Amino acid sequence: MDRRTRKRLATRQTISDVATRLFMDRGFDQVTIDEIANAADVGRMTVFNHFPRKEDMFFDREEDARNLAFDTIRSRPSGTSPIEALGALAHQMIEQPSETFPLFEHTQAFVETALASETLKARGRQMRDHFVQDLAALFQEEHHDWDDNALAHLAAGLIASAWSTAFLRAHAEFSRTGDVQAAKRVFLVIIDRGVTGTLAALGGTPLIATA
Repeated sequence: MDRRTRKRLATRQTISDVATRLFMDRGFDQVTIDEIANAADVGRMTVFNHFPRKEDMFFDREEDARNLAFDTIRSRPSGTSPIEALGALAHQMIEQPSETFPLFEHTQAFVETALASETLKARGRQMRDHFVQDLAALFQEEHHDWDDNALAHLAAGLIASAWSTAFLRAHAEFSRTGDVQAAKRVFLVIIDRGVTGTLAALGGTPLIATA
């Protein structure tokens, strides 16, 4: 990257880091854009140049998560369905934790902050709807002769719901017990059942055929 791009990305990261700290300390709805700009030592318009909405600063890894899911599907091994690839991704995230997508003990404050804000919960639902639409489009893109848009959306909705439920229930388990291993077990049990149920619902469609 050139110097200008590095500087722009560094400014964006600074704003995100400052905003995240303020959101976690005080709650999302109690923090203003002006407070974020002052704490990051940038102008108000600079904040909006990098993050069109306040919610975007909180969900600043949404695009990375989407890319991870879609790249996993596109690069899956031969003979593995897209749904199975997303199930395998969940196991990989548990077995090989990454700094980009930490789970449970490192994301508990994030989840609690999100659940305490109606604005963030609404944005989370909107993000999920957009993800399902794009995932369904990817399923159909990979199977050009499959024109059943409804079933593509069913598949995307089922597996997205499994991931969402697994993430939230695992966090609830961790909040209740403080046991990260128990949270991981809850996460994977729900993911595995979600994969099994989705595959069963899609019997006879191209999505469960080998690739």
